Amino acid sequence: MTGHPFSLAGAQLIALPSGALHWPAERLLCVSDLHLGKAERAARRALSPLPPYETQDTLARLEEALQQTQAETVVCLGDSFDDDAAARALPQAHRLWIATLQAGRRWIWIEGNHDPGPVDLGGEHLAELSLSPLTFRHIALPGAQAEVSGHYHPKAGLRGGRARPCFLLDGQRLILPAFGTYTGGLRTRDPALSGLMGAGAVAILTGSTARPIPMPR
Repeated sequence: MTGHPFSLAGAQLIALPSGALHWPAERLLCVSDLHLGKAERAARRALSPLPPYETQDTLARLEEALQQTQAETVVCLGDSFDDDAAARALPQAHRLWIATLQAGRRWIWIEGNHDPGPVDLGGEHLAELSLSPLTFRHIALPGAQAEVSGHYHPKAGLRGGRARPCFLLDGQRLILPAFGTYTGGLRTRDPALSGLMGAGAVAILTGSTARPIPMPR
């Protein structure tokens, strides 16, 4: 794996090129904003149609990350489904796929703003997870420390290059990119991100490798 290792609050973590976070000491894999069922929700709401393959692609990439890391705990950091109806409409084949991925693992669904209610897929359902020294939640809290969150779908790029999903890291917090296939993104220059991240923050670009750059502001 060509991930980028770093430390947050003393925890030794690895930002993987896929957009997943690996915590080797805890045998933990964390992903955010899967937005499973996004195509189904778009069709249900008569929005611009999307090819109905995003759930399959997202689960395949998640399965690959689990095979690579052999994680025993999985934290899905909120907005795992595009809404509650999308979770209920999940095809049986995909439900069985998720059950297979869950087998033998602790699986934690963190509540997000798109999927605040419980879903009928097994695992634990929590508002947030504290696993010393880190706290995992969906949306970053101003002033929080040792925090891992998602929600914003951050994107950044090298000057003149295409923006890519990225991790954002400073001395207090880490924001994960969206892992889902059909997820847009928020540029790091947006005030919602530039005002949240401290001085010296870095963006860790995803892709073929995980590449850190100074966070564009």
